[in-house]
Amino acid sequence: MKKLIVLWFIVVASLLHAEVINEPASKALLAKQIPVVDIRTPGEWKETGLLKGSIPIMFFDEKGGYNVDHFMLELKAKVDTTKPFALICRTGSRTSMLAPFLAQTYGYTVYNLQGGIMTAYRAGLPIVPYQ
Repeated sequence: MKKLIVLWFIVVASLLHAEVINEPASKALLAKQIPVVDIRTPGEWKETGLLKGSIPIMFFDEKGGYNVDHFMLELKAKVDTTKPFALICRTGSRTSMLAPFLAQTYGYTVYNLQGGIMTAYRAGLPIVPYQ
C-alpha cells in the first residue's frame, strides 16, 4: 500500500512539471539552446530546409498518419526529454496538437514554436539544407 501511495505521488509530481509554452521561433529562444525537434516530413525538410541545429524526427507522414511508438523511440534516443525541448513544423498547426499530447501524456515541458518554420524564416533565423 505504501508503495502505491509513493508511486501515485511520483506520477502526480511529474505531471505538475508538464507544460506547453507557446511562442514563436526567435533568436532569444535559440540562445537558450533548447533542442528543437522538426516534426515535418522528409519532403518538407528538403523543400524548405531545417532550422540550424534542429533534430528532424517525422511525426505525421504525408497522408496524416503517425506512429507514436516509433516517434517516441526516436525522440528519446535523440533528446533529453527530462529537460525542455521545442517542436517545430511548417506553420505551427501540427505542433499545436502534438505539444499538449506530449506534455499531458508524458509530463514533458514542450515549447510549441508558433508559426513554424515560416516564422523562423521571417525572423531571419538560420535555415540549412536537409541532406
